[in-house]
Amino acid sequence: MERVCLILGFFDGVHKGHKAVIDSAVNYAKENNSQAVLITFKNSPAEYFKGCGEYIYPRELSYEIIRGLGVNSIVEKDFSALVNISAENYLEKLLEDYRPLSISTGFNHTFGHNRAGNAEFLEKKQDEYGYKYFCAPACSIDDEIVSSTLIKKYIKAGFLDKVNNMLTEPYTIKSEVVHGKELGRKLGFPTANMVYPSNCVRFPYGVYVAETPYGRGVLNWGVKPTVDGKSELLEVHIPGFNRDIYGERLKIQVLRKIRDEMKFDSLEELKSQIAKDTEECLKS
Repeated sequence: MERVCLILGFFDGVHKGHKAVIDSAVNYAKENNSQAVLITFKNSPAEYFKGCGEYIYPRELSYEIIRGLGVNSIVEKDFSALVNISAENYLEKLLEDYRPLSISTGFNHTFGHNRAGNAEFLEKKQDEYGYKYFCAPACSIDDEIVSSTLIKKYIKAGFLDKVNNMLTEPYTIKSEVVHGKELGRKLGFPTANMVYPSNCVRFPYGVYVAETPYGRGVLNWGVKPTVDGKSELLEVHIPGFNRDIYGERLKIQVLRKIRDEMKFDSLEELKSQIAKDTEECLKS
C-alpha cells in the first residue's frame, strides 16, 4: 500500500491556520511523490459534547475549499466511535490503515480518550513509528489567534473585514437557486433567490457587495420588510445578467456591507434604493 501524508482536523470554514496545516502535508506529499489525505469528521465534535453544532460552512463547501488547496482525498470518520479509544490505539489504527509518511495537525489538535493525543504526543511518537510530524503553530492576525470560534463570532457581529482577513478566501455562501415571487424582476432588478444553509452561523441582515461566477452583484439578506417581513431569503442581483439558473448551486463571496436592511414606504422608493445599491456595488 502506498504511504500517504495524513492531515488530522475538522477544518470548518478553512481559515489561514488550517491552510498552514494543509500546506505542510501537501508540500511534503509533492516532495515524496505521495498523496495528501485528510482524516476528519462529518459532524463537529461539539455536536457530540454539547448536543448541537453551528458551522461556518456546510461540510461540502469546506471540502471543496480543502480540495482546492491540493488535498487528494478526504476520509470522514464517526467521532462517537473514536472519542473513547486511547490516543495510542487511535494512532496505531491510523498507522495500520494508512502507513503515513507524515502526520500534520494544528498546534491545538487533540484526539483519543480524555484528549490525550496532542501535538506533544505525536511529536514524541514520530521516531518510534517512522513518520514525520508537522505541527502548525498558532496563526495570529491583529494580535488575535485565528480560530473557527472567533470567525463565527465575527460573522454574527457582521465584521466581514475581519472574517475575510482570516479565511483562505472571502466568506462564501453556496446554495441552490430557487423560485421566488419575481418581485425583483418586476422592478427591473431580477435576482437569484437562495435559502440560507442550515446549521450555519448567520451574518446580520442587510445589503452587501458580493462576487459571483457571473460577475459582481448586490446581495440582500433578510426578510424583505417592504413586501414580506416574515420569510428569510438570500437574493442577489447581478447587473447585466439575466440567464435562467434555477436549480444551480450558486457560490457567492460576501465582500462588504453597503447598508442595513430597511423598510420603505413604497415600491418606488425600494426601486430607487436598489438602483443606488447597484451603483455602489459596481464602484468597488
